[in-house]
Amino acid sequence: MATCGKAFPDFAIARKAQWHHPGDRRDRNMKAPPSPARDPATWVARLTTDEWTALRVHDAVCETANDGAVAASVAEEAQGRWSVALHFRTRPQEEAVRALIGLVAGKDAAEKIVFERLPSTDWVRKSQEGLSPVQAGRFVVHGSHHRGRFAANRRTIEIDPGLAFGTGHHASTLGCLLALDTIAKHDSHKRQIGSHSAHKSKAAVLDVGTGSGVLAIAAAKALRRPVVAGEIDARAAAVARDNTQLNGVSADMEIVHAAGLADWRFFKRSPYRLILANIVLDPLKQLATPIARFLAPRGCVVLSGLLQAQGRPALASYRTRGLVLRRRIMLGGWITLVLERPNRGRKRSLGRAFGKTQHRPNRPKH
Repeated sequence: MATCGKAFPDFAIARKAQWHHPGDRRDRNMKAPPSPARDPATWVARLTTDEWTALRVHDAVCETANDGAVAASVAEEAQGRWSVALHFRTRPQEEAVRALIGLVAGKDAAEKIVFERLPSTDWVRKSQEGLSPVQAGRFVVHGSHHRGRFAANRRTIEIDPGLAFGTGHHASTLGCLLALDTIAKHDSHKRQIGSHSAHKSKAAVLDVGTGSGVLAIAAAKALRRPVVAGEIDARAAAVARDNTQLNGVSADMEIVHAAGLADWRFFKRSPYRLILANIVLDPLKQLATPIARFLAPRGCVVLSGLLQAQGRPALASYRTRGLVLRRRIMLGGWITLVLERPNRGRKRSLGRAFGKTQHRPNRPKH
């Protein structure tokens, strides 16, 4: 399958086509730049033909285009049969389109192309309907279309699909939520996590690479502590701010748009009682030193965004900085690590709160 988002000269063209490829490891829910929720009616020109003709038409459209105003795609439908689709925002000049197709693929192809008007579609509603709520312990992550459908004792987090990572459907996010649920129970019942000074000052939580803000919101609701959430992408940081307001935790939340952890706003709230980092292996290893320095005694770190084979190298980076492993959570080929900074002067720790390594059956990635 191939696509391009280009323009015919003199044609007003519709939105770009979007494709999801098998094996994509992201739960980032990426979509086109913000636009009205309901697209107006559009037009599409379709041609079913052989592979050579389909690719010639597709390449010609992409090569003669400008300003990113056309969407062209080509895909194999059945053995030996291929389809080309050209999307237009307004009704195209059919004779001009047929003339272009005739130049590159011949008169027969030009005559076979079919034009069709597509009805107005609410794409936001359609994307929301495709996502079911995610339950992780007492947490439920849901879209706006499921608002108000859950028991009062559930910690509900409303996140709609958008430009930022995190609707709770990916195993790495789910693993973090399960770990956070256990930590919250321990924090609520024991009240002995963290050093005396950190507890007395109501030690904050740090979320590294917050994306949509789903984990930061979960921590704010479950632990009732201040949360500092860092994000390198400006658009994702803006989405996270909106989501904290939507979920009623903006008063306890500081979203920091910054790369790494060198920004002074991370330092002013340290030491942290809990640090969440659902990113990927290389940044997790690079940030091991500042994360360890920011962590309070008896503080906890949750690392995720790791394939199971990456768990060991990630763990090694943090063990060398004095942290001890308390739990592994394995979900569908992914692993979440829960670590703690020991405090030799106290007897209790998170160790008892976490049981043995948790395994769950492989889950499809969404």
